[in-house]
Amino acid sequence: MSGSLGRGGLLASALVGVLLSAGCSFRTLNQAPVEDRGSSLPRPVTVTSPTTGAEPAAGTVKPTVLSDNAGKPGYYTVRPGDTLIRIGLDSGQNWRDVARWNGMENPNQLEVGQVLRVVPPVAVAVAAVTTPTVAGARPLPSSPVASVVVTPVPEAAAAKSPGSAPASVVASAATAGEDDMGWIWPANGAVLAGFDELKNKGVDIGGAAGDAVVAAADGRVVYAGAGLRGYGNLIILKHNNTYLTAYAHNQTLLAKEDQAVRKGQKIAEMGNSDADRVKLHFEVRRQGKPVDPVKYLPLR
Repeated sequence: MSGSLGRGGLLASALVGVLLSAGCSFRTLNQAPVEDRGSSLPRPVTVTSPTTGAEPAAGTVKPTVLSDNAGKPGYYTVRPGDTLIRIGLDSGQNWRDVARWNGMENPNQLEVGQVLRVVPPVAVAVAAVTTPTVAGARPLPSSPVASVVVTPVPEAAAAKSPGSAPASVVASAATAGEDDMGWIWPANGAVLAGFDELKNKGVDIGGAAGDAVVAAADGRVVYAGAGLRGYGNLIILKHNNTYLTAYAHNQTLLAKEDQAVRKGQKIAEMGNSDADRVKLHFEVRRQGKPVDPVKYLPLR
């Protein structure tokens, strides 16, 4: 009997050991995973609109908002109804450049109140620095894509270089060169409506559907499409750091974005897209501001 109990006791002890082992295994399998706090992987960030609180569509990136720069030269605050194409036209810039300067991966994602840089970053940095006048100092080199920033040369330095022209003369010569475009009329029709700063930001030129529309000066196409309300099929040319021209309501566009064109080259055919009749609406923008094209075009 005692032998039987002894054997039973041994069996019971073995069974308890098996159960305890199984229990330990069960707890180990269901233990919460350990978080690796040293991981270098970024955590997802939820971005919401400051106006609606809604999350943007998947895959979009919110453009940089530079609110501290609101109202400063070289920056633009987005208003209702704005598009990047219009902002580029109004600031005298290629809309693609504006998108790049602001790190915008989705140029269609604009927010009212957002502040955008509308001049090259170098131009903003140079404009913000006041260079002290030091004997022997030289003028700052001008940016090839920005307005010229001139540091006056002291008389002592000028005396050492009697053959050099004053900085003010050099700056005036540079501006004069940008103004000397040798403009020509972009179409042969009669003027239907003249320039009005409030009602008509250019001139309207009549004609028949399919008539040639030509470049008013040498330039590069910075926009070709129908993305700007009120302009229909539109081409925008950038001629230099000062001037843009716009050609609207075309029937057909013959030039593509980033294409270099020559003065007199046919870039479109006249039409009535987004207009009440066949016509060419032609604008000249000086540093983004509309000016009267007739003052730049030759007399007929």
